[in-house]
Amino acid sequence: MKYTYTALFKKEGSKVYARVPDLDGCITTGKNLDDAIDQMTDAMSNWLVVAEDEGMEIPQPTEQSRLKTGSDEVVSLIKADTLEYRAKTDIKSVRKNVSLPAFLARLADQKKLNCSQILQEALYQKLNNAV
Repeated sequence: MKYTYTALFKKEGSKVYARVPDLDGCITTGKNLDDAIDQMTDAMSNWLVVAEDEGMEIPQPTEQSRLKTGSDEVVSLIKADTLEYRAKTDIKSVRKNVSLPAFLARLADQKKLNCSQILQEALYQKLNNAV
């Protein structure tokens, strides 16, 4: 799934603190604004993956004009793609048995095709197009 939320950034001392008001507890820090944006993208993606896995309700993003912000806060949209995040972070392989028609298995073997790789690519494409 793809999501876009507003994040608020505030410089305090040598750090930039970041939070997404719509996602309770989704906070992080960075060394500078660029780093804080990267850290927030990761934190938000992780928050959303956990919410999806736990069946939690994922709130709709609040319009920026309705957010209460401090005069010293920078406002930015942050995008998260949980399918992409999972592909980068949850890379442990699991074994799945699949059934194929004999002729397809034979042809794949003759052409030295990696069925596992083809299945992974097809599933990723199918899931990415489903959102």
